[in-house]
Amino acid sequence: MVETAGGGPGDGTAEVLDRPLPDGVRKRVVQIVSDGFGGLTVAELPAQLRQYARFAPNRRAKFAGNAMAAALETDAVFRQRIGERFREAEPELAGALDAGSPPPAADPLDVAAAAYVLRPAGWVKLVTAAGEEAQRAHAERADEENRAELERLRAELAQARDHTRAETERLRTELESAKKEAESLHRKLRAALSDVKRGEAALRKAQGEMDALRAEAQAQVSAAESESRRLKARLGEAEAALEATRRAAREGRSVEDMRVRLLLDTLLEATQGLRRELALPPVSVRPAETVDAVEPGRMTPKDIAARALSENDPAILDQLLALPQAHLVVDGYNVTKTGYPQMPLEKQRLRLLGQLSALAAQTGAEVTCVFDGAELAAPVLLAPPRGVRVLFSKPGVTADELIRQLVRAEPPGRPVIVASTDREVADGVAKAGARPVASAVLLKRLS
Repeated sequence: MVETAGGGPGDGTAEVLDRPLPDGVRKRVVQIVSDGFGGLTVAELPAQLRQYARFAPNRRAKFAGNAMAAALETDAVFRQRIGERFREAEPELAGALDAGSPPPAADPLDVAAAAYVLRPAGWVKLVTAAGEEAQRAHAERADEENRAELERLRAELAQARDHTRAETERLRTELESAKKEAESLHRKLRAALSDVKRGEAALRKAQGEMDALRAEAQAQVSAAESESRRLKARLGEAEAALEATRRAAREGRSVEDMRVRLLLDTLLEATQGLRRELALPPVSVRPAETVDAVEPGRMTPKDIAARALSENDPAILDQLLALPQAHLVVDGYNVTKTGYPQMPLEKQRLRLLGQLSALAAQTGAEVTCVFDGAELAAPVLLAPPRGVRVLFSKPGVTADELIRQLVRAEPPGRPVIVASTDREVADGVAKAGARPVASAVLLKRLS
């Protein structure tokens, strides 16, 4: 059998197909190769097909169809082996093809595929005839399908025409109804627009009247608030005056009484100090003492002038603080930034207040230290040292202004000493009756 299909003078191996293999025939050929694939060893397979040896027939037909068709066309030995497997699987069809009389009831595609694999005499005609038969059957099926599709489209067209005609009539009726409704709505809209315009005019008029009433009410409220504030201010002043009167009545003296009493104490102590300074005898003046002469041991005017001190001598500060009821007012940051500016502000304050406390204890004078509140980043937690009053200026008020307020608060005649290098401060307190002293003098005295 192999020799008959291999290359006898009567076989069709020399025949050549002059057109592409029909698609239906090609699929049957690939299926025949895939079915016979499993009966061959790996060594019997062409090199390009060995990687598909373990594939299932369906997977081989799907993934290796082109490779199997190409190997069947070019490799005669492989084609002969596949033909042997086909003869074993389909002996009747193979025998009929070898005899040159294919079964009339067989599928033309199966006959053409078997002829293409076995290559009997006249296989090209069988393949060509099968292809033409397949094309003819395909054309007939396509013609029947086209005819059925044409009938279906005609029926759909007639149905669509009927539907379009009915839809057109319905739309025409609805259009007429919509036109009538639109005309009615237009009339209503025009009437509504007229009502809206009248309403807007009435609204604008009412809005104008409301704005006028609101402005008048606002003016009345503002006037009432102003009058209320004025009355509250007068009431506050009256209450403050009443409270001051009550407090003065309770304490038995007023602020002016306190100022006069402080000035009287100052004059008394100044008189006593002057008496001690001049070394006046306790007896009353005698007539002989009115005679102008120089007594032994008494200082002359030249002697007194020789005792004058320099403005930068710390001893002058001691003399001023020794005056009766003396009050020392210190410009805090002016003094600390003159003496030790490299230190932080907190340490500057603590050092100065400690030294002023010692000075107050030594002299017995009233001491007030003023700091500028604008220099503070937060409220100061400070316990003032004994004998020293510590004040910080309020927001918007400088330490210079606070010092001038302290000087003006003192009664005329009381010795007030202000320690500051600021020339504006010194001139201002001098006009108010205080004695300015340079910060350097205070620092020398404290050191």
